Amino acid sequence: MSGKEQKYIQQAFETNWIAPLGPNVDQFEANLATYTGAKDVAVTNSGTSAIHLALTLLNVQKGDTVFCSTFTFIASINPALYLGATPVFIDSEIDTWGMSPIALANALEDAASKNKLPKAIIVVHLYGQSCKMDEIMALANRYDIPVIEDAAESLGSTYKGRQLGTIGTFGIYSFNGNKIITTSGGGALVSNDTKQIEKARHLASQAKEDAPYYSHREVGFNYRLSNVLAGIGIAQLDVLEERITKKRAIFQAYEAAFADNSALTFLPEWQETFNNRWLTTVLLEGVSPETVIELLAKKGIESRRLWKPMHTQPLFQDVAYYSEHTDVSHADLLFQKGLCLPSGTQLTDNQMDYICQTLREVCK
Repeated sequence: MSGKEQKYIQQAFETNWIAPLGPNVDQFEANLATYTGAKDVAVTNSGTSAIHLALTLLNVQKGDTVFCSTFTFIASINPALYLGATPVFIDSEIDTWGMSPIALANALEDAASKNKLPKAIIVVHLYGQSCKMDEIMALANRYDIPVIEDAAESLGSTYKGRQLGTIGTFGIYSFNGNKIITTSGGGALVSNDTKQIEKARHLASQAKEDAPYYSHREVGFNYRLSNVLAGIGIAQLDVLEERITKKRAIFQAYEAAFADNSALTFLPEWQETFNNRWLTTVLLEGVSPETVIELLAKKGIESRRLWKPMHTQPLFQDVAYYSEHTDVSHADLLFQKGLCLPSGTQLTDNQMDYICQTLREVCK
């Protein structure tokens, strides 16, 4: 926490604005719109619900397909399943670890030949790093398919000067407890289509009609963020740039400490992008992630694997998967070699020195 949250929480209690409506919600949405440059924002109770709303607004239904990065957390995929749609997984590319435009082109060409183009493409900006959005948007526009940017990990990151989440038809952010700013639980849906965001607010509030009684014409959801949590978000957003500076400093400290060590390769910052460095992530050579995790844990240091690709999950064993080449899966390679290092903004210089020293011993 930044220490400023209590002011807004207290205001919510003093004014009795506790429910998912109120001035904190309005202000948090306005502040997010100003920060990101999006024309409108609807804050929600999770990033997952924001994706669900986006897919609902795009009229995704049972029998439709939704293309998505395979290298992601399952929250990127579950909302499509809620709607009865079938995911199709797209491989990563090595430059950004994000969705491969070549693999996407292969999938779209195949789908077009079968007259089964997807209703949406969900692009995931991983670990603060933007995908190659020019190439992806060019493909989406060629086939007239809307793009949802899952920027849950990437608030504050940019692509050619534009905030991630504001390039496609919709963007989503997460304010879960592990994100760069948090409301304990929460998310946001952003768009330059103000009518769609207004519709999202309607659906997220149980689709209650404007009437002097409870009237409903369509299915709605209980997805709005509470006024209390929105107050936390206002204070957190005020320190976002400070958090990004700290996260990037942590990354730079790791990078400097291992500049002469070929055992670790860091996720690069692709040209004309800015990475918030939500997590510092590496690929290992000569040692397995499991070995490093186990040895670090013995020294009281927590680390974890990168995302296990969705096409390898038991839930999706029959789902289509497209890569750049049939005999190479970049997402599998990233999972096999990848590791997330401690990246909390509360890390001290002494703790960083201890982590780096221990990691060097482990990776000799």
